[in-house]
Amino acid sequence: MLNLLLALQIFHVVFLLLHDWIPLGPLNNPAAIRAEHSTGKILLGSLISTLPFLIALACSLHFLHRGWPHWLFIFLWIAYLFLFIGELEAWWAPWFGRATKPERLASYERMFGTTHAFLPARNGIRINTLHIILHTATVATLIVLFILTI
Repeated sequence: MLNLLLALQIFHVVFLLLHDWIPLGPLNNPAAIRAEHSTGKILLGSLISTLPFLIALACSLHFLHRGWPHWLFIFLWIAYLFLFIGELEAWWAPWFGRATKPERLASYERMFGTTHAFLPARNGIRINTLHIILHTATVATLIVLFILTI
């Protein structure tokens, strides 16, 4: 289970750091993101969103053969719960019907409107496949953390 948790942490760090920068075919559109936001803003966003997960991964690797301290599990729980809440707030709550500012919906459409999605658009938002992959990995991480802490 620890190996699975490490693999999920590595996935999150790589994803959060690179998904706005590296073209992944129909899964993302970095050019559209750069058209919507300045390079500096995207860079800052990538660094801020990745930093807690990079710290968690570094600590996990540091304690890999020594046994993970209790505080590390608490840190992982907090980091991944906040990420999950952010994913729910940004994508799923609007998709299920919570009112969202039209400017935000228009921005999402400009950045993600041409990317692959298998779910239909609802309430002005279309959750693309790449973000569903991230959200699934986040839920999997929380499940693994739950298993490891019970």
